[in-house]
Amino acid sequence: MSIPRFLDLPACVRPLNIQTPLGAVAALRATPASGGAEHQPALLVPGYTGSKEDFIALLETLARAGRSVTAIDMPGQYESPGLPDPAQYTPAGLGRVIGEVALTLDDGPVHLLGHSFGGLVTRETVIEGAVPLLSYTLMSSGPSAIGGSRARDAGGLVAALGAERTRARLEEVWTQHLEEPTRASGVDPEIHAFLRRRMLANHPEGLVRMAEALLAAPDRTADLARRAELPMLVLYGENDDAWPPEAQAAMAETLGAERVVVPGAAHSPNVEAPETTAQALTAFWNRTEKMPGLPV
Repeated sequence: MSIPRFLDLPACVRPLNIQTPLGAVAALRATPASGGAEHQPALLVPGYTGSKEDFIALLETLARAGRSVTAIDMPGQYESPGLPDPAQYTPAGLGRVIGEVALTLDDGPVHLLGHSFGGLVTRETVIEGAVPLLSYTLMSSGPSAIGGSRARDAGGLVAALGAERTRARLEEVWTQHLEEPTRASGVDPEIHAFLRRRMLANHPEGLVRMAEALLAAPDRTADLARRAELPMLVLYGENDDAWPPEAQAAMAETLGAERVVVPGAAHSPNVEAPETTAQALTAFWNRTEKMPGLPV
């Protein structure tokens, strides 16, 4: 889970709801403060228990480079409604929704980015190949199921919710297991209130299904590597504590992807080193748009 350091939206960012054939998706969209968008748009997808707010610190810098940037809540996350069929809370099911969102960005093919669990979801969008893309970035996301303390946290949340997957039970879980650790972490009271509000707004069934997917994801690197024509970037913090940096480096090599290691960052370079991360993304996206033969 990324913990944003501030919630105030820059002047160039506005909230909106994106309508797709698979349902509405809540989003934040940043546009260049002056002039039109000179570059192709980007779509940012958060991780498990995350939200579009995880990208606030990036949005203004990315837009300033001359492109529209949209960050979303996946279905069942925070302000996006849950899916009518719980069986669709899989990387493949959620990946189809991401594809539909990308098609609504009518400025042309997009640069797609998935953070953490969002990487496991968006790679399904890429593998399916139904949506034209300009590039694909895996940010702090690994080749397969998550492990270590992050896996224990996800498994613990599933166990705590149990069979009673209701919002009332989710509130009990927050009070019993998450309230004090969050407060003890020293976050600002405004951020603490946001984290509580975001967790309780999540669809409980979606939380369980997505956690199960995160804990059981197969390695699909070979399938993703078949999209060799699509420029790819693997970006992660040097101290990532979710997927080991060496696993992400090996994945990048298999994919033939560019690789950026963000100094001083851990699992959320979008929060921990936003300027460095934004500069790396902008440089990659700009290089991609200059490549011959891409559908710009």
